[in-house]
Amino acid sequence: MSGERKVYTFAEVSQHKTYNDCWIIIDGKVYDVTKFLDDHPGGGDVVVSSTAKDATDDFEDVGHSKNARKMLNDYYIGDIDLSTMKSVGVKSSTSSKQAQPPPSSTWSSSSSSNLTTKIFQFLIPLIILGLAFGVRFYKKSE
Repeated sequence: MSGERKVYTFAEVSQHKTYNDCWIIIDGKVYDVTKFLDDHPGGGDVVVSSTAKDATDDFEDVGHSKNARKMLNDYYIGDIDLSTMKSVGVKSSTSSKQAQPPPSSTWSSSSSSNLTTKIFQFLIPLIILGLAFGVRFYKKSE
């Protein structure tokens, strides 16, 4: 895109929310990804479900590759006016990232409880799987 960057309001961007006309907002930038929907590895419907909102978290949660991030440049059409997102009650991941303090390097009780939760989320399925195999082999040996 040459010249000045176009700045879109949230209302403008949110009108483009169909499979035939699909714009998304990622990191404060607007992308017209309509032509990419058929080629999206997760299916076009996944992308369409991220329209009319800030799709930054959806995009980041998937863990897109560097190549996918570079591909965004091909679909870039402008920037979002963040004030228009706030005025309609849409939380912008871009603005919330800037407002968050840096993570603390010391352990807090919440981080240790998160660690405990992750350990249990890992161990409990393993224990259940082990018990299932144990019962199965026990019944075979009878």
